[in-house]
Formats: sequence, C-alpha cells, structure tokens
Amino acid sequence: MIERVSAVCALTLGLAMTCSVRADDRPSVDFSREVRPILSDHCFQCHGPDEKARTSDLRLDTEEGAFAELDGHFAIVAGDPDASALIERVTTEDADLRMPPPDSDQKQLTPEQVEILKQWIAEGAPWQAHWAFVTPVRPDVPESANSDWPVNEIDHFTLMKMREHGFEPSPEASKATLIRRVTLDLTGLPPTVDEVEEFLNDDSPDAYESLVDRLLRSPRYGEHMTRYWLDVARYGDTHGLHLDNKRSIWKYREWLIDAFNENKPFDQMTVEQLAGDLLPDPDVMQVVATGFNRCNVSTSEGGSIAEECYVRNTVDRVETFSTVYLGLTMGCSVCHDHKFDPLTQREFYGLFAYFNSFDENPLDGNAELHPPIIAVPSVEQSTRREELDTQLAAVKQEIDQAYDS
Repeated sequence: MIERVSAVCALTLGLAMTCSVRADDRPSVDFSREVRPILSDHCFQCHGPDEKARTSDLRLDTEEGAFAELDGHFAIVAGDPDASALIERVTTEDADLRMPPPDSDQKQLTPEQVEILKQWIAEGAPWQAHWAFVTPVRPDVPESANSDWPVNEIDHFTLMKMREHGFEPSPEASKATLIRRVTLDLTGLPPTVDEVEEFLNDDSPDAYESLVDRLLRSPRYGEHMTRYWLDVARYGDTHGLHLDNKRSIWKYREWLIDAFNENKPFDQMTVEQLAGDLLPDPDVMQVVATGFNRCNVSTSEGGSIAEECYVRNTVDRVETFSTVYLGLTMGCSVCHDHKFDPLTQREFYGLFAYFNSFDENPLDGNAELHPPIIAVPSVEQSTRREELDTQLAAVKQEIDQAYDS
C-alpha cells in the first residue's frame, strides 16, 4: 500500500512538474494571432469601432481605448491580470457583471481563451496594430548559424522561424518532386512525362531556374493566375441571377490572361481595369479591361426596379474593389460603421460615389450583349482594316494629286 501511495505521489508530482514546464515553456502570446481574434469575436460588438452599437465608453479595438481609465478603473493593467477589469469581468460568477452578458448572443470565453488573455497581460499586454495597416519595412536578413541550407534571403527568415519552434529543414526534395510541385503551382497542371524526363536529364546548375522561367513563359501560367483573379472579381459567363442566361464578357477574361502572360505592371493593370476608358486616347483593349466593373450579376426579372438594381450594382462594385484591392470586407459598411475593420459608413459611400457614375441601363433585358457594348475586332479583322486603311490612304493621295494638277 505504501508503495502504491508513493507511486501515486511520484506520478502526481511528475505530472505537476510536467505541466509547470509546459506552462513555462509556452511561447509568448502573439497579440495579432491570439488576442485580437478573442476581442473581435467576443467584445467588438459592444466595444468596437461601430459607434452606434457601443454600449459604453470602453473601446477594445484601439490601444488608446483599451488602456484608458474609466471611472477609476482600467480594463487592462499591463503586467497585472488580477488588477485588470477585463479579466475580472470575463471570469466573475455574477451574471450582472459577467462579460459577454450571459443573455446576449455572444458566446462566453473558454478557459483557454481566458488563460491567453491573462498571459498576454502578465507579459505586459504588448499591443500590435493590425498587420494589414502597418507600412512594410524591409527587415535585416537574419544570420543562419551552422547551416548552408539557405540559398536566398527568404530562406534565412524561414530557417529562423523553424528553429524558433524546434524544427530543422527537411532534406531537399527529389527533382521529380520539385518539377511536379512548381508546375502545379505556376500552371495548375501536372507536368507531362516528356517535361519530367527533360528536367531529370538536365544536370546544369541552373536547371531549376530554367524550369521556372519556362513555366512563367507558358500560356498556361496566365490562365492559372487569371482563375484566382476572376474568382474575387466575380466573373461569370452568365448573368448570375434569375434566368442566368449567357452574356458575352469573355474578352475581359482574355485581356486578363494576356496581362499576366505579358507581365503587365500591376499599377497599369489596376488603372486599365478601374478606368481604362478614362485614359487619354485609350485603345480598344484598355476599354475592354474595364470589364472588371461589369462582372456584377444583372437581371430583367419581372418586377425589378431599375433604380434599386442600379444601386445594388454600385454596391457590388464597391465590395468587389475593396475585396480585390484592399483585402477588406467593406460591404459591412453599407448599413453601419464596420464592426471590426476601421471603415466607416461615410467612407463606404465616398467610394460608392465614384462608381455611382455609370451610364448604363441597370436592367439587362436578358440579352447576351448588355449595353454599353464594345466592338472588338478579331486579329484577322484588324489586319484587314490596316490593309484597307493603307489602300484608302493611297487612293486619297492620288485624288489629291489629280486635283492639284
């Protein structure tokens, strides 16, 4: 019996020591990855950026608000979880003081989430601005001691982060694996047998770099990259609503494929898609690029109200623009200030005003070609037109000479 008790005591002590070591060894809490999501999910609805929805003066979406003194109390006291009203309110058994309120539609924090908040405050409650709103700064390349694994600057950062978590790089993948990975990454398709054999037999030191260059020159590269862009641009070959009949907007898709394959500068891609028709003397394809603004769903379903559809189309264009170029869910600000991102309803309608200048009938008439329409000649037609223009110029010159004589 004594032996059993001793064994149990030893096991209990061992587990306690193990738990202690694990707690001590836990990495520092990352505010952006661990704390902000908790505050966003459980607190921002009443203590966030939406002024109309706030139920008190406490704000937990800004550093200034989170550490402010309110009625002699502090929601967060850096370094002291026990003195922080935030911890008190999310752990109290008093239903009148508990946060989020038990009778609200917000879920209570889990014990794990409470511990994250406690540890974060104990570590000094370091606040981080949302990474998306921080101006990028080129960091110094870290030194990688006792390793010749890095072959470029990015590898040094990768190795540093791996070692922080106790990992070392895996052995280099086989050439067969490399060509399969990079071909799928850049074209969305697996390599052919002949392509694999050619790469396996290429013993030159820059074989991999040559492979990447070949894939970037492939027409399949532009097609693959375009798929992702068209997804967020909401492209479709049909109207997308009610009858969902065919529409002809594929020339915009082809322009985008060519833009990727020609490595068109991103700023130029942006200008042409948003306002190609407003450029000085734009060519036909720069106008085609504005198809980005025509990818919204459309309809002529009976009972549709033209003005309502026009406004809905404009809202859709604002949402699409903000998703593609800002990476933000700006659509939440249609009805109120954004509850999570620093976007106001006024800012939404400021951008709305830009897109609210389209000269179009918002009802598509269930037609394949919904005005305004751009006539885009084929290559053969363009060539023939150039030939005719040349002939016309020659005939005109003959006529002018005849008059002069």
